[in-house]
Amino acid sequence: MSDRYTVISADCHAGADLLDYKPYLEKRYHDDFDVWAATYVNPHEDLLADAADRNWNSERRLSELEADGIVAEVIFPNTIPPFFPSSSLMTQPQTAEDLERRWAGLRAHNRWLADFCAAAPGRRAGVFQILLGDVEEAAKEIRWAAGAGLKGGLMLPGTPPGSGLPELYSRAYDPIWAACAELGVPVNHHAGSASPPLGDEPAARAVFMVETTWFSHRALWHLVFGGVFRRHPGLKLVLTEQGSGWIPGVLDMLDYYHGRLVSAATEADTAEAKFGAGLAEGMGEAPSRVWRDHCYVGASFMRPHEVPLRDRIGIDKIMWGSDYPHDEGTYPYTREGLRFAYSGVPHAEVAAMLGGNAARVYGFDLDVLDPVAARVGPTVAEIAEPLKEPPADATSPVFARGASVRVW
Repeated sequence: MSDRYTVISADCHAGADLLDYKPYLEKRYHDDFDVWAATYVNPHEDLLADAADRNWNSERRLSELEADGIVAEVIFPNTIPPFFPSSSLMTQPQTAEDLERRWAGLRAHNRWLADFCAAAPGRRAGVFQILLGDVEEAAKEIRWAAGAGLKGGLMLPGTPPGSGLPELYSRAYDPIWAACAELGVPVNHHAGSASPPLGDEPAARAVFMVETTWFSHRALWHLVFGGVFRRHPGLKLVLTEQGSGWIPGVLDMLDYYHGRLVSAATEADTAEAKFGAGLAEGMGEAPSRVWRDHCYVGASFMRPHEVPLRDRIGIDKIMWGSDYPHDEGTYPYTREGLRFAYSGVPHAEVAAMLGGNAARVYGFDLDVLDPVAARVGPTVAEIAEPLKEPPADATSPVFARGASVRVW
């Protein structure tokens, strides 16, 4: 047994500096890019600050992650791709021209990301982007990305109310699921990608905080009740940065409705029969069984009150994440965050949640990473030591009062 943990963050973010996307665009879009870039005003303060280069500065990133005890990362998008007004996670194209240009912008990001991952062999699993408005184009991009070595898999956009897109349970998306299942590409659904616009009222921010994870959770029951895993048994779904404590209760609730609808479908004279008609065969196994066979959670900065639920969630399902380089992430206090959450948890379980599960899901080679961890990883003894108080200048919500049952 090693005396150090091999820590893989299953939730980090990166992207190119704005102008650095241009070489990755097809030349026919270069003039349009110049016009767009000349007038674009970035709405995100963290992408204008001195620390913004953490998103694209490969050497700085490796150095800071190693200093924080992390040896590898799954990389979700962060910076703004060409032709998007703000985050690519939440903005729906409004016209056919929007769709074409934004596809070009996402392809540029994906190709930049492939090069960024190649700059640190074995240490980065890039999550590539698609749009849902052209399913066949999405399937082509999935095949390209798998061939380009983007092992982090697919970033599944949301279908928020008002988007005009088919719901995720629709069979219209079967070419996407089929390509991912065939190629072993994980499907990732990150928090913040499925919420509808809420306007600019002061209460909107609070309502967004309350609802955003719920809107992200919806992907689970859409795909389960839509029978996606039954039709595509090789599919893997990862729900990231949505917490993890909700999972046992939601699985119980989904199992209840699954059983109720299947039962109702066999009783034609009941008032509920119409809700279960045609579902029993399509849905397949109970949701808790689907979770066990197909699903994982990117449990960014797991909190102490979630850790006792690990057996009900599935220890082999939990993948810790630091959310680097976001302010709410654990950097530069990852070791303290891990002590806060995992002190007192058996070594083998901690090792699985901190890196072993992510290595299995995303295809990291531990023979490559373990020697790095032997140099920079947190020690078993260190993580076993309870944290007496949070760092005074820590910004991660993992340490926030009210974010955990543990009281300082």
